[in-house]
Amino acid sequence: MKHYITILALLVCNITLAQIAVSGKILDNDGSPIFGATISYNLENTSKKGGTVTGDDGKFNFDLSETGNYQISVSYIGMQSQSFNKSFNQFTDYDLGTINLQESVEQLQSVEVIGRARTDYNSDYSFSATKVAIANKELPQAITSVTKELIADRLAFQVPDAVKTVSNVSVTGLYNHYNIRGITQADDGQVLNGMRTRQYYFLQPITSHLERVEVIKGPSSVTFSSADPGGTVNMVTKKPLTEKRSEVSLTTGSFGTIRATADFTGPLNESKTLLYRFNAAIQEADSFRDVVNNNAILFSPSLSYIPNETTSLNVELIYSDAVGNLDRGQPIFGAINGDYDINSTPITMNVGASSDHYKNKEFIFMTNFSKKLTDNLGFNAQFMKQTWDEDLAEHRVDGTAVDIDGNVIPTLARMRYDERQQYWETDNFSTYFTYDIETEKITNKILVGYDATRWERKIGAGFLRARRYLTVDGGQSNYDPANAANFQQMVVDGVTMPVPAVPHFNLADPFNGARNTNAYNLAELSIPANLNTSNGFYIQNQFKVGKFSALVNLRYERFTDIFDYEGDEQEFTNDAIVPRFGLTYEVTNTVSAYATYLEGFQPHTNTVSLSPTAEGFFWSTSPSRFDPLESSLTEFGAKGEFLNGKIFANLAIFNITQKNILLGDTYDLDNLTTRGEQRSRGFEMDVSGYISSNFQLTASYGFADAEIVEDAIEEFIGEPIGGAPKHNANIWGRYDFTNETLKGIGFGLGAQFMDERYTWYNPTYDTDRLLLPSYTVFDAAVYYKPNNTGM
Repeated sequence: MKHYITILALLVCNITLAQIAVSGKILDNDGSPIFGATISYNLENTSKKGGTVTGDDGKFNFDLSETGNYQISVSYIGMQSQSFNKSFNQFTDYDLGTINLQESVEQLQSVEVIGRARTDYNSDYSFSATKVAIANKELPQAITSVTKELIADRLAFQVPDAVKTVSNVSVTGLYNHYNIRGITQADDGQVLNGMRTRQYYFLQPITSHLERVEVIKGPSSVTFSSADPGGTVNMVTKKPLTEKRSEVSLTTGSFGTIRATADFTGPLNESKTLLYRFNAAIQEADSFRDVVNNNAILFSPSLSYIPNETTSLNVELIYSDAVGNLDRGQPIFGAINGDYDINSTPITMNVGASSDHYKNKEFIFMTNFSKKLTDNLGFNAQFMKQTWDEDLAEHRVDGTAVDIDGNVIPTLARMRYDERQQYWETDNFSTYFTYDIETEKITNKILVGYDATRWERKIGAGFLRARRYLTVDGGQSNYDPANAANFQQMVVDGVTMPVPAVPHFNLADPFNGARNTNAYNLAELSIPANLNTSNGFYIQNQFKVGKFSALVNLRYERFTDIFDYEGDEQEFTNDAIVPRFGLTYEVTNTVSAYATYLEGFQPHTNTVSLSPTAEGFFWSTSPSRFDPLESSLTEFGAKGEFLNGKIFANLAIFNITQKNILLGDTYDLDNLTTRGEQRSRGFEMDVSGYISSNFQLTASYGFADAEIVEDAIEEFIGEPIGGAPKHNANIWGRYDFTNETLKGIGFGLGAQFMDERYTWYNPTYDTDRLLLPSYTVFDAAVYYKPNNTGM
């Protein structure tokens, strides 16, 4: 009997340990091995699935524990995915042989209607930089993409967290506001799928619905109309996929952070001509700063209809409802006079009240249509409508308090209080024709198009404000010690001082509770309706002869601004011709060098809400009466693929100039001029890719020598631009264990260095700027992916 038990035990053990070993090899069109291709499998009529990636030689292998019919899928960026069924009926070894992947339809998309199947840190294409899909290595301009995989691995909940991995990009504060290549962002709004929106950036947008975030360096006004000279941050939304995928995530963290996201995509019919994607997110998050939070709800459904190889249509909606508080930064002692000491108060300190709030509601509808009319001729059209509502109530620092003789009281911060409501609507339309000519020696891609935007600030916008000091006649004014009798006075702790319109904030004894704003002397100010339109006509030609390729653009843009729309209208127009010239030379099959020249053009209607010196134009008159901001870029660089295409690198040297900056006295608009000029020179490097099949890395370094060339205040000339660090560096790597014991476990390590820099916000009359110290942040993460959860 014991022998039977022994034999039975051995049989059970043999069945339990039995495995099906599957192997194969993935090659491209030319027969070269594809490194990092994804192979996934799913047992028919079950939830059991898994996968692997190819190694340096294109080979792969995986083990199955059950016999049966499996669906095998193979995918790689730039290649057509393949899916097939395979029966594994015996516990033995199976060789799937060689699988050849063909060039993907992704390269033929003129507008992005199908999502990205690749699941790593690299993105080889940009659809927005030139209106059509061009490989980044052929684009004579630096562009860095932060993919959803890198966003997820770094838990980059907000867009500024995502772009911090890019060279020469720094966040100027705790908003969605950047300094790129030494030049601080001036243009309102954000760029979404290559189209300009208009909204404030005070609450950082969440990233759950984003496929990638592109940083397109240089003044790309030829592509995006009004654009900043340092670069443009373009957010690309997730598009439907041709295969079914589902993902739900729950995240928690410090400062009361709770976040949940959902992402579902796949085909709606068997022919896969109708695809869907649905993204949703909810976030509750406080901050290290007192009484600051950022809570948001986001829904983003989209549909793609692709009836044949020549026609595609994508429709998507984005609804975002955010409620939070503005973080205006840490108040410190001696904010205007005396020595600056950022350690004079704790970093957690905030002057806001618990009753303050910032609410913004945004609704975006986008659609794009692409039709290939002939083998050579194509038509594309894209439309976006955006509505945006703002509701603000906030306390913020307005300077330091003074006594009756004008002496600074260092322990008190002078305050201001604002309540503001605004309602905006934006329409954006773009259409163009493409014509491709291909011969054995020459490739020529011609694009002719038209863009139109319409932005309207609705009637009914306005705000209540209390700031500065109270005059004896009940008004508000800057305090003048020479005319102390004109101001109301009070005595506090034996010190006589003018009466502030908003009670001072005591830095030595802070209070962040609810405040009775009914007692404030609130001035009522209206924000007149505003209509801003632009019309742009452009032509682009990308041609390639041998190892040389060139990109030539010419755009004519005309802006019309009507201030106090449907009231006492003031109308101004600005127009410009904006060129781009770029040349690329293919040094080897994997390395190319390029040179480019770009120009930028920004009417001041698009910049005054971000300019402290031009704040009064918000409600007083049209800033379009001034000459627009003009910029130019000269850039030389090289791009390359190394280690058999596993590593992508970009190196660039640049020189940027910007002129016609609004300068003068914040409180005296008649003294504003456009005499300003800035210049930034530097270089940068971005590297990303696979060190091995289970080790991904991204790293960057940027140097920018950015200085003020011309200014109304002579002391500023030759000084660094506010918000511009001279050096910044980033590194991040993820390693996944592959041995059986630790399979499914991975870890990530990273660091970010930011050099010292002056604060971006600085009153035009204050030459004693605050220098922020350099810092280094270290990040770490541990990952665990259970079996049968897919790739």
